Amino acid sequence: MYLSALAKNPVRSFTETPPLSDSNSTSSTSQPTPSAPPKADKGGVDTTSKRGIISSGSVENYDSAELKETISAPKDIYYPVLKVVDGDTIDIGIDGKTERLRLIGINTPEIVDPRKPVECFGREASDNAHKLLDGAEVKIAADPTQDDKDIYGRLLRYVWRADGLFYNLEAIKDGFAYEYTYQLPYIYQKDFKAAQKYAQDNSLGFWADGACNKKNIVPALKNNSSAVSSSTDKNCVIKGNINSGGVKIYHLPNCPYYKQTIINESQGEKWFCTEAQALTAGWRKAGNCP
Repeated sequence: MYLSALAKNPVRSFTETPPLSDSNSTSSTSQPTPSAPPKADKGGVDTTSKRGIISSGSVENYDSAELKETISAPKDIYYPVLKVVDGDTIDIGIDGKTERLRLIGINTPEIVDPRKPVECFGREASDNAHKLLDGAEVKIAADPTQDDKDIYGRLLRYVWRADGLFYNLEAIKDGFAYEYTYQLPYIYQKDFKAAQKYAQDNSLGFWADGACNKKNIVPALKNNSSAVSSSTDKNCVIKGNINSGGVKIYHLPNCPYYKQTIINESQGEKWFCTEAQALTAGWRKAGNCP
């Protein structure tokens, strides 16, 4: 199976394979090699090039194939997984310290936010992470297009098992996570989007018909407008969500995760009539909105 092979190969791109070809891309049987070994940090990636890449604001402006190789090429240092927090967050041991990782490019249904009910397939996504990562040793890599840490101090990383399995991608491909872009595109964005389409097309995981029809489970990852609180004004359609870290983010109807976002007004979440109203109230626009 093409996707299974690619999940274990961090260098090649989905868009380079026949089943998920991109009409605007070209196939290649070899990858360019950096002229000199990169300067690596904890994540095993050249951090000196980040400023120039971020200033471009787009992954289209540099050779992502070369950067993918740069990410996967440095020393294969593996770290023990100490704890699986949920499907997109793990703790690993680095130099005798516990470091929490937020995995780049994926988001899984919520299970640990005390303010919210367990979301549809949250338990399954967590169980899948336990199955793949409990007791494992993993190689990690940062992404030069992204920050080193998120606003909660978690290291932003890609994760590969010692046998080559690319966990970030595997979770999306099997329908346990969905692709997530925060502000700037990341190196594997096209690959992860292709993996999500594959999961959707093949009705895998939470994309399966009827997967979220469970009592007391919020069907957060499918089109379920009936589960969303009613706005008091039909013209006030902007969703003011509060995420698990307490960050206030609003979604417009044309934002990618608008339909999946559930507003619970009893927990302080709100509906807004205008963006100006949302901004004044302390919300910011979701980074993946147009």
